[in-house]
Amino acid sequence: MTLPAIAVLDYGMGNRRSVEKALERVGARPRITRQPDDVRAADGLVVPGVGAFPEAMRRLRELGLDGLVRERLDAGGPVLGICLGMQLLFERSSEHEGAEGLALLLGEVTRLQTHGLRLPHIGWNLVRFQRPSSLTAGLPEACAFYHVHTFAPRPADEGDVLGVAEYGEPFASVVARDPLFGVQFHPEKSSVHGLRLLENFAAICARVAA
Repeated sequence: MTLPAIAVLDYGMGNRRSVEKALERVGARPRITRQPDDVRAADGLVVPGVGAFPEAMRRLRELGLDGLVRERLDAGGPVLGICLGMQLLFERSSEHEGAEGLALLLGEVTRLQTHGLRLPHIGWNLVRFQRPSSLTAGLPEACAFYHVHTFAPRPADEGDVLGVAEYGEPFASVVARDPLFGVQFHPEKSSVHGLRLLENFAAICARVAA
């Protein structure tokens, strides 16, 4: 089988190289790019992200990449948002002055209500999967992933929630509306289980391409 080509969206925020290396390790052909032709030609798209939601959206819009993400999804291309990249999939965020998101999923991103626990939430946290999915095939019903965040999405449709974690309160750590996926954690930093999830995403991309 031809290895799936996966575009890692380059808008200047996020550990793109780490994501690229992890995708290479699971047998994909990743390419860090912001070129529309590269993104359109890829079998799948990863939207990484580290930093503040308003700045991320500003950069995406300035580069014309917001419409490109929607275009790829409308064409049936698998899309995976990682950490801040997952949050950008939603309608809006209250972070800083607030900002409108990509609105590919309904809901708002708000600050975690930790009831005294320190923010940002940094470290390994157990995620419990709510239903089967091709993204989580072969993973235990509950397994730990590495999180680094202060905000979390509040999906308006519970059917979009694939995995739930808890830090002071329960929060959506994995969302899925095929072929759109998002993870609040960093799979590229989450050892064996994180690599398995990326391998599953690569397999989804390969099936769609075939």
